[in-house]
Amino acid sequence: MSRRGGFQGGMPGNMNNLMKQAQRMQRQMEESQKELAEKEFSATAGGGAVEITVSGSKEVTKVHIDPEAVDPDDVEMLEDLIMAATNEAMKKVDEETQKAFGTMTGGLGGGLPF
Repeated sequence: MSRRGGFQGGMPGNMNNLMKQAQRMQRQMEESQKELAEKEFSATAGGGAVEITVSGSKEVTKVHIDPEAVDPDDVEMLEDLIMAATNEAMKKVDEETQKAFGTMTGGLGGGLPF
């Protein structure tokens, strides 16, 4: 009478398939991260008075301020416009990131601890 050991049968094949899927997903994610980092996202505030451009890796790459937005007596407004445009551009990066990686993971990321 022969004894069967632990993981005989279909399990190793399933594990190999799972590992191949994980490696394929990792390559896709790395490729998507690279593509995202190369994109630029712009946002404006104050009707175009301030425009901020950020990369997909969330680095500010360009700041444009309309000279008419520069009022030495109201620097606070200019600061608010810069902040609003920067936050909106960052939000666009987050939305694009979610769109790119959400489809890959099928929404798994929400409840996982890592």
